[in-house]
Amino acid sequence: MPVLYVLSGVLMLFSATMLVPIAVSLAYGDAAIYAYDEALAITLGTGMALWALTRRRARELQTKDGFLLVVLVWTILPLFASVPFMFFLPQLSFTAAYFEAISGLTTTGATVLSGLDELPPSINVWRGLLQWLGGMGIIVLAVAILPLLRVGGRQLYRAETPGPIKDTKLTPRMRETAKWLWIVYVALTTACVLCYYLAGMNLLDAVVHAFTTLSLGGFSSHDASFSHFESPAIEAVAVVFMLVAGLNFSTHFTALQRRSLKPYRADPEARWFVIAVLGSSLAIALFLWQTEVFSGDSALRYAIFNTVSIATTTGYANTDYSAWPMFAPLWMLFLASTVSSAGSTGGGIKMIRTQLLVLQCWREMVKLLHPQAQLPVKLGGYVISNQIVFAVLAFMSLYGASVSIITLLLLASGLDFTTAFSAAVACITCTGPGLADVGPATTYAALTDFQTWVCAIAMLLGRLELFTVLVLFTPAFWRK
Repeated sequence: MPVLYVLSGVLMLFSATMLVPIAVSLAYGDAAIYAYDEALAITLGTGMALWALTRRRARELQTKDGFLLVVLVWTILPLFASVPFMFFLPQLSFTAAYFEAISGLTTTGATVLSGLDELPPSINVWRGLLQWLGGMGIIVLAVAILPLLRVGGRQLYRAETPGPIKDTKLTPRMRETAKWLWIVYVALTTACVLCYYLAGMNLLDAVVHAFTTLSLGGFSSHDASFSHFESPAIEAVAVVFMLVAGLNFSTHFTALQRRSLKPYRADPEARWFVIAVLGSSLAIALFLWQTEVFSGDSALRYAIFNTVSIATTTGYANTDYSAWPMFAPLWMLFLASTVSSAGSTGGGIKMIRTQLLVLQCWREMVKLLHPQAQLPVKLGGYVISNQIVFAVLAFMSLYGASVSIITLLLLASGLDFTTAFSAAVACITCTGPGLADVGPATTYAALTDFQTWVCAIAMLLGRLELFTVLVLFTPAFWRK
């Protein structure tokens, strides 16, 4: 009952977000306004009914309650988010509408829709807004501005925020922490809107793409994504803000608070994130130039934009990179799995886990030579406990197993290996476009219902970092 009580508040909060596409629909006079009216009424009515049934049973959430609530939110909200799609696009099946909604909220960016340029402006704003809300996390938003829920926020914050070290607080209270993270998020989004507008986008495109850039989601209001604009200036803005969003937002907050760049130098992930992404961009540019895919400045332009986009798990494209020699797109998918910072809006295993894995491997090799040596794992000047190291090793094992199982399921359903593997990686890392039949020049619309649901589950697992979901399937979770 306490979980359902908090869920009712999240649903009522989520219904309020539908006022944004309603306002856009009124401003542009598009034909989709009725879809949001009905969706808002359904979502708000469900939340109020659930609140009325559970309000007398409210109490402090326990740890297990937090995990259950987060999984319920991320599986149930897409049901309500898909309602506008189903009302306005009746040809869209429930499976396709749910896939589009969960792809938005998990900031994956895989789409089943085409003809985006002809869609009503409010539909594209709704798609972008879903990603923006999912970027920082609707649960963190609820903890920030719904103190009247009368439940503790720590359990939600720990279950929701990405990364292996989740106890770091910017402020003494979880609600204050979540609030300040959202303030930074909104400020950066506003700056991104302004920069896109000054670079040549119209206001609507600037808002939609700012939403999906800061969330590292990748939805676009154009079928051609960024190749629609054919503008190096717009692409440069996107690259800068994708890199910003790929860093830990706690670091951004600390830097703004202290008005100093020192927090970035002290962040153990930031340096290696920038080196890995920009170094790989230059290496791929050289590879494309040597293989004569592009020449000169074009190789640098297309390599930097697409590598940064995929590495940060955004999923924008300004060319069909799946047509490049296979080394380049596979390297980009590898980056998507490893380099985004914990506390960013990106997906994948996170840079800090990658660093800890490398350090642990190095420690094991040194211990082969010096078995009696005491070799603590250190990161950023701090000793990392073996408990965290073991948790990272367990996560990496489970991550690899999950990619393998998802790939096998997609292969068994009839997809070719390149499509199946790239779809598995692109969905579990919340990147979006893969290769071959799900590459950047196409959509996921050709998948069967079974394949679509497999990919949707992969998005959920990736967004909630596996353990948050899978812990619900252990007997210990349900044992009193």
